[in-house]
Amino acid sequence: MQTTVEPMRGTTDPVQSLELSLVVPIFNEEESVGPLVERVVAAMAGYPHHWELILIDDGSTDATLVNARKFVGREGLALRIVELQRNFGQTAAMQAGIDTAQGRLIATMDGDLQNDPKDIPSMVAELERRELDLLVGWRKNRKDGLFLRKIPSWCANYLIGRITGVKLHDYGCSLKIYRASIIKQVKLMGEMHRFIPAWVAGVVPSSRIGEMAVTHHAREHGVSKYGISRTFRVILDLLSVMFFMRYKARPGHFFGSLGLGLGAVAMLILLYLGFDKFIMGNDIGTRPMLMVGVVLLLSSVQMITTGILAEMIARTYYRDDASPNYIVRQIFDDRSQA
Repeated sequence: MQTTVEPMRGTTDPVQSLELSLVVPIFNEEESVGPLVERVVAAMAGYPHHWELILIDDGSTDATLVNARKFVGREGLALRIVELQRNFGQTAAMQAGIDTAQGRLIATMDGDLQNDPKDIPSMVAELERRELDLLVGWRKNRKDGLFLRKIPSWCANYLIGRITGVKLHDYGCSLKIYRASIIKQVKLMGEMHRFIPAWVAGVVPSSRIGEMAVTHHAREHGVSKYGISRTFRVILDLLSVMFFMRYKARPGHFFGSLGLGLGAVAMLILLYLGFDKFIMGNDIGTRPMLMVGVVLLLSSVQMITTGILAEMIARTYYRDDASPNYIVRQIFDDRSQA
């Protein structure tokens, strides 16, 4: 569900096209959403182009939506609030914002006031100067706990860089600038927002992905939505990313390779046992190696057939999948206030 956004008042020529969409997912940030909007307006006051702010309310159960709607219709602010029907998670909320955005460039950031919107104009300029498709923020002086946040993040960044080949200091920073034409080619699912650079690398060369040091603030209100348990989910998601980056369009190669490898080992075992039985005349009926060979052979057949089924599912997915991973309840903007 989308609505047409009128040019932002008091900033540019009305006929100028929308240059930048700032997307901010929010969930139970009733104390932060007001200061967030004020800081965005202050930070973008000197930005010479037409921009919009899109807040995605991800099923908040407090006064977040009520507080955000107070800014709809404010002079000098093109604001849209997309209310999701329930809490779908940060990835789905971010996807909803990206789908709604109409700017040539899209910026994303968190709604907890830890990212600083003052970095956005300089990041836009840096992206254009370096001719990048994605510029990732690097929280060089991160204001988070060492053991629960920093160390797990360092480990995750290292592993993600090694596996995906896109080496960045800070995958977890939500402050990013994209070219809309590129990020709209990427469909975000699950909890994959932290792996966006890896997904983008599947669309463009990694040389068109860069990073820039940005400001990071300590959390002022509320509590973090993440804990140490996120580390285990990141590991599982990382395995999924590795699979999808290498085998998304050809899953049969992944399962088929495993199946052929297991089958080769099984055949060697069974050939050896066959030689021992029929040539050497030894009894093999009670030997554990026979059971191992049979299990490996059956596993090989199962892997190969799984690969064939995966290929069929992948082809169906590419042909038919167009459904979003979120549901919009309502959109609030200047027109809804009229």
